[in-house]
Amino acid sequence: MKIFAFSLMLSAVATMLPAQTSKTWNPNLKNGYYQNPVIDADYSDPDVCRVGNDYYMTSSSFACFPGLQILHSTDLVNWKIIGHALTNEYDVLPEFAGGELDWHKRIQHGNYVWAPSIRYHDGWFYIYCGDPDQGLFMTRTQDPAGQWEPMVWVMKGKGLIDCCPLWDEDGKAYLSHGCAGSRAGVKSVLFVAPMNAEGTKVIGPSRIVYDGHEDQPTIEGTKFYKRNGYYYIMSPAGGVKYGWQVELRSKNPYGPYEEYVGLAQGKSKVNGPHQGAWVDTQNGEDWFLHFQDKHAYGRVVHLQPAKWVNDWLVIGDDADGDGCGDAVAKWKKPNLPSSGEFQPAEDDEFDSIDLGLQWQFEGPYSHYWYFCDANKSRLRLYGVQAPEGFKNLADLQNTILQKFPTENFTATAKVKFIPNPSYKNKGEEAGFIIKGQDYAAIKFVSTANGVAMRYVTCKDAMKGKTETQHVEIPLEMQQQPAPYTQKYAVDDIPQPRYATSDVYVRVKVKSSGTGNQIKSQAQFYYSLDNKKFTSIGEPFAVKEGKWIGAKVGFFNFRPTVSTDGAFLDVDWIRFEK
Repeated sequence: MKIFAFSLMLSAVATMLPAQTSKTWNPNLKNGYYQNPVIDADYSDPDVCRVGNDYYMTSSSFACFPGLQILHSTDLVNWKIIGHALTNEYDVLPEFAGGELDWHKRIQHGNYVWAPSIRYHDGWFYIYCGDPDQGLFMTRTQDPAGQWEPMVWVMKGKGLIDCCPLWDEDGKAYLSHGCAGSRAGVKSVLFVAPMNAEGTKVIGPSRIVYDGHEDQPTIEGTKFYKRNGYYYIMSPAGGVKYGWQVELRSKNPYGPYEEYVGLAQGKSKVNGPHQGAWVDTQNGEDWFLHFQDKHAYGRVVHLQPAKWVNDWLVIGDDADGDGCGDAVAKWKKPNLPSSGEFQPAEDDEFDSIDLGLQWQFEGPYSHYWYFCDANKSRLRLYGVQAPEGFKNLADLQNTILQKFPTENFTATAKVKFIPNPSYKNKGEEAGFIIKGQDYAAIKFVSTANGVAMRYVTCKDAMKGKTETQHVEIPLEMQQQPAPYTQKYAVDDIPQPRYATSDVYVRVKVKSSGTGNQIKSQAQFYYSLDNKKFTSIGEPFAVKEGKWIGAKVGFFNFRPTVSTDGAFLDVDWIRFEK
């Protein structure tokens, strides 16, 4: 009864947050059906827990911060972002605790937050996750839409990843996990360790409980459950793009474990369906959420029907009766109440004092980098000094980005570049970007002759390759309106700033192929009146980032040390099909 009441309270809080109807992707079909993916965006390694009538999801955020985005749903089909578990830049992970962060270091692409699990226990929400270079961590809260506690270092060690807690009926607690071959020197093995009841520390040796080298290679991504007297470790095997979902069960948390494959691609078009969450609904149904790797688009979220047969979970549609389900393209919706049709936020008018929950920086971030100017309904990005050893835009932590919302979409933004008052020869750069392991961008650059707009691309950017300039267009400058043109007493004269006119930047993203053959292409455009758009440069072949999908957003930096830099003002960004 307490859990139910608490769930109602959380549901009410989550409902107060605005849900955004997407113009790009809708998983809802007519006559009570849905289509996969339920989220056609990069929420890698999703995990879900239920509390009463509410469902909460988190996913891998790697080097993107704020990290561990929290999503909420009442029907498992429609999801919205309600917060983050990692929000304080000084408490992101113990590596940074107690000291100043060095914003001038280059990004650690693909590091930090791997394969989290989310659980509800004894009035608290817990998230466990692994950093492959440091070990296993935990954060908790009583309000998933609010502030989460600083990370606790549960188990130190290089190569430890993909952890999940289990609190048993006898009060004992356990933690399952995998290991990263790139750090540990071995992979395809799973572990279970004893934890203290508080879930803050491993209190005994972590034992290998399963070796998948022969039958289930590259097994990882553990999710730990108990049902009908069996301990279950549900784990993906076979690799990210081509794998399947493995289920292990035992009467003892330390094994020995039997193995079973409950979901595979089969005759479907869904490559590598695995790594996700089993959920049982308040109405007695079973469902499974997992990802599909779509290359440039990242790892998108699917919802599969499921049922228990002889204490094994058969996932998807087992039309041939072999006990292993195929991933479904569409299905009848869960028997659950819905709070509307929506997707994670995409558009942003920047009319709030808070940054939209869909935005993330490429590394631990600083509040010095941006200003949410609600009075003028704009986001102002400040020019941040380039990091040490800067080679191209892949090195910038202060790039602010959001996930691609689906395969085919158009994103348009209204921006203005306001350089430093003595901007000539400063080399300041800001703009609109699609960023993965390669990138393409419309740049505004301070040059000896004024401000120019450029279209640039960079192939193998994360490997330090040189950026290529394709187009350069000079832009006229205009003096900023009041208060810069007002008269002041001598000591109150503000810095005079000159700016470009409003520029409307646009990118159209299109996909071709399906499954493992899917590709993405982007064409950039610009306009000075938001009516006539002119293409700039050739179409760009989009590539995924390090363990994440490509993203779209903005950047602003200066190459030299100074006390102030250029501004990039973003009035709005809007997405459409």
